[in-house]
Amino acid sequence: MTDQAVEPAATGPSPHPFTGRGRELSALRQDIERVGLHTLSGQPPPHCRILLIAGAPGAGRTALAEEFVRRIADRYPGGVLRARLTDPGGGPVPTERTARDLLAAMAGTGTPGQDASRPRQDAAPAPGADEAAVAEAFRAALTRRGATVLLLDDVADSEQLLDLVPASRDCLVVAVATGPLTDVPDVRPCTLGGLERAASVALLARYAGSSPRFTVDPRSAETLAERCGDLPAALTLMGGWLASRPMLSVLQAAQALSGTAAGPSGTAAGPSGTAAGPEEAEPQDGGGFEDRETDGARAAAQSPAGPGTEREETAESRGPSAAGEATGAERTTARGTPEPLVRAFQLVHGSLPRSSARLLRLLALAPAGCVDPQTASSLGGCSVSTACLALDEFVRLGLLRALGGDRYQVPGCLDPLLRAELAARERPAEAMLARARMLERLVRQLQACRAVCEPAGSPGRARMAGMERGLRFAHRAEARSWLQARRPALLAAARMAVAEGGGELDTLARRLVSALARAFDAHRDPEEAAPELYRLHELVLRVAERGHRHRERAAALLNLGGLDADTDRLEDALVRYRAALDAAREGEDEWAAGRAMESLAGCYAELEDWERAADWYGRALALRLTRGERADREAAARLHGRIGAVHTYAERWDEALRAWRASAAAFRRLREPAAQARALAEVARVQECAGRPHEALRSCDQALVAARGAGDGRLEAALELRAAGVCERACHPRAARRHRAAAERLLGTLPPPRSDGAAAGEARTDCGGARVAAAEGERRPAEPGAGGA
Repeated sequence: MTDQAVEPAATGPSPHPFTGRGRELSALRQDIERVGLHTLSGQPPPHCRILLIAGAPGAGRTALAEEFVRRIADRYPGGVLRARLTDPGGGPVPTERTARDLLAAMAGTGTPGQDASRPRQDAAPAPGADEAAVAEAFRAALTRRGATVLLLDDVADSEQLLDLVPASRDCLVVAVATGPLTDVPDVRPCTLGGLERAASVALLARYAGSSPRFTVDPRSAETLAERCGDLPAALTLMGGWLASRPMLSVLQAAQALSGTAAGPSGTAAGPSGTAAGPEEAEPQDGGGFEDRETDGARAAAQSPAGPGTEREETAESRGPSAAGEATGAERTTARGTPEPLVRAFQLVHGSLPRSSARLLRLLALAPAGCVDPQTASSLGGCSVSTACLALDEFVRLGLLRALGGDRYQVPGCLDPLLRAELAARERPAEAMLARARMLERLVRQLQACRAVCEPAGSPGRARMAGMERGLRFAHRAEARSWLQARRPALLAAARMAVAEGGGELDTLARRLVSALARAFDAHRDPEEAAPELYRLHELVLRVAERGHRHRERAAALLNLGGLDADTDRLEDALVRYRAALDAAREGEDEWAAGRAMESLAGCYAELEDWERAADWYGRALALRLTRGERADREAAARLHGRIGAVHTYAERWDEALRAWRASAAAFRRLREPAAQARALAEVARVQECAGRPHEALRSCDQALVAARGAGDGRLEAALELRAAGVCERACHPRAARRHRAAAERLLGTLPPPRSDGAAAGEARTDCGGARVAAAEGERRPAEPGAGGA
C-alpha cells in the first residue's frame, strides 16, 4: 500500500499470490457479524464495525488485510478506500491530510447509485479549514456513500483511527497496527504471529523457484522457516536470495542465516556473531559466491558479491563518532522489528554488490517510499538503464514491491532497516547530495509537465525539447496522468525538502514548490488544486521564515490570504494580509505592501466595513502616487475607482463623485478611453443615486463619447442602455427610446457575445475593481480580497 494512495479497489483475483492465514481469514469474516458489547448492553453502537489486524512488522499484516478485503469486497458496493496513516519515516500522517485525500478519491469515483447530473456532496472543506472540520466532512461523506470498506494501514494510535471512523453501520473499517488499540471501543484484534510451518515452507519454495531443493531436504526447509520466524517478509527475502543462488542448498541457506548478526553498523557477522571483517564480509575482486558454494556453511555465511566488488566503508572505518551514530541507528531499528527479519535483511543486503547495496540504501530517501527508474537514477547517480536493472533485481529479492508500470514501493517493514543502513554507511553530505539530485530531477520533470501545456514554439516548449527523453512528455494527457499518479510522492518530496537538511535544501525546496504549484495550475481545476496549493504556500512560508526572507514571506502570506478570502474566511485573511504588510515593510517591498493594503481594503469591503475599506484603499493610493511609473499610474487610477465604489456603497455621494471623477481623469491622461468611459458611467450612477438626474444625463453623454473613441461596440451599447434608463427615470421617454434604438442597432452589428460576460445588460468589471451594470441603478460590492496574490 503506497503512502496516501487512496483509490477504490475492484474485486477479482488477487494480484499477488497469497499463502496461509486461513484461520485468521475465517475469524475476521466471523467477526463482522459478531454482536458487540454495546449491543449486548442495550446501547447503540458508537461507530461502524472495526476489525483490527495487529502484529509485528514483517508478519504480513497488510497482505492479510488486502486479501480479506478482496474476498469481502462484493458485499460493499461503495468499494474500498485505502490510506496509510504513518509516513515512511515513522511519523503519523495528519488526519486533515488523510481525510482530504480520501474525499478526493471519493469525489473522483462518485457515489454508487447517485445521478451523475446531481451535484456531488463529497467536496472537501475549504483549504485551511481545521482538522476537525475536514474529518467531520469525510465521515459525513462516507456515511452518505453507504456500504464501503475503509482500509487504514499503519495506524499510529487510537485517536488517529477514531477521527476517520463513520457512524454508519453499513461501512466496515479494517485497521492495521503494530499493537492493540486499547482506546477503540468494541474491537477485538486479530493478532498475527508467524505462518504455519507448512505455509512457511510453501512460501519459501514459491519465491526460491526451485522445488527439488525443498522436496529432497524437507527438514532443512523447516529449519530455515523456523530461523525466519515464519515471518512472511523474512521468508520472502530468503526465498529471493535462494533463487539467485541455484547451486546453494537449503541447509547452507539456514546456516548462513544463523551465522548472520546485525553489528553496530548493520554489517553481516560471522557464525560467532561478531562483526565480519573485511576478508569475511566481502570477497576479493573477481570473486563470486558460486565459486565458494562447495565450501559449506562457512562459504554460505560469507557475503557474496559480483565481479569488481570493493569493501564497503562502515561506521567503524570512519571513526569513533560515526560508529556511535550507527549504534544508535541500529538500536532504533531493532526496536519493534523482529530479529529474524533483521537477520534476513542483513544477509540479503550484505550479498549485494557495492553499487547495488548503496542504491538500495538510498531508496530510503525516496519520497513516500515511491520509487521509479528516474528517482533511483538520480539518487544513485547512475544511468536510468542501470537503475531499471537494479530495481528489477530488488523485486526478485523481495526488497521492493512492484506496483505496475515503472513504479515500485519500499515495503514498510524494511524502511527502518534501510534508514539504519543509510545512517551507518553513508556520510550525511553524501545523503544530502543524493537528495539534491533527486529534487533537481523532480523540478525539471515538473517544468516539463507544465511546458507541455504551452503552445508550440513557446520558450517552455523549447526548454522541454532540450531535456533528456526520460523527462519529456509527448502530450498533455500523459503529463496529467503522470502528475496524478505521482501527486502523493511529489507532495511528500516538497515536505521532505523543507523539513530535512537544516535549511541547506531551501533553494531547491522553493524551486520544487514553485514548479509543483505551476503544474497543478496547468493540469487541475482551481477548486481541486486549492488544498494542495494551500499546503505548498505554507511550506514556502516556513522556508521564508527560517531564512528571514521577508519578501518571500510576504508573497506566501498574500497567497494564503487570497485562498482564505476566496473561501469566505475573511477574518483569517485579514490576519494573513496584516502579516504580509509587516513582512513587506521589513523587506522594503513596496509592491507587496501595496498589494497587502489593497487586499485588506477588499476584505473590509466584503465585511461592509466601508470606513476601513476606504482608509486602506487610500493608503494604497498614497503609496502608488509616490512612484511615477506607468504601472503605478494605472494602479492609482484603479484605486480611485475602488475608493469611489466604497463611498458609493456607504452612500457618501460627494466623496464617491470626487473619487470616480479622479479615476476618469486619470484614465484620460493614460489614454485609456474604455476605462474612462466606465468610470464616467459610475459617475452617472452616483449622481442618479444622489438625486441629480440631469447631471447624470450629462455624465452618460460624456461616457458615450469616450466609448465611441475606444471603438468598443459592446461597451457603447451598454452605456446607451444605461442612458435610456436614466432618461426614463428623469421623465424623458423620447430620449430613452432614442438611446434604446441606438443600443439595438449596435448590438445587431456585433457578433454573438463571448462567454466572458461582455454582452450588453450584463455586469462588467472596470479597471478599478468596481462592477458596472447596465441594468437600472444596480449597485454591487467590490470584489472580495481584491489585490490578493
